[in-house]
Amino acid sequence: MVGDIAGLIAAVAFVALVGLVAVPLVKLGRTFDEASRALREVTDHSVPVIDEAAKAVANGNVQLEKVDKVTTAAADVSQNVSALTALFAATVGGPMIKVAAFSHGVRRAFAGLRPKGRE
Repeated sequence: MVGDIAGLIAAVAFVALVGLVAVPLVKLGRTFDEASRALREVTDHSVPVIDEAAKAVANGNVQLEKVDKVTTAAADVSQNVSALTALFAATVGGPMIKVAAFSHGVRRAFAGLRPKGRE
């Protein structure tokens, strides 16, 4: 009979031990469920944000291509203006310098013809 009582006490102790271990395991299971739910929510919210970011980057690339075309055109225009300026300076600049030098010489010559007292 002592063996039966000892077996009964051992069985009750085992049930109590299982009960004590079961409570933290149930709480840990709930924690894992909450973590899974939170991860699912984060995934659900981040996927649209990533899609929008990809669209924004694609839009930015399109705009950069347009800016590249504009800057290329501006560089071409500045080269054309530079060439036109050089052509104008070579075509008109030389004769203008000669005319200015000639008119200066004429003024100096007429200044030398004036009488000394009437300046």
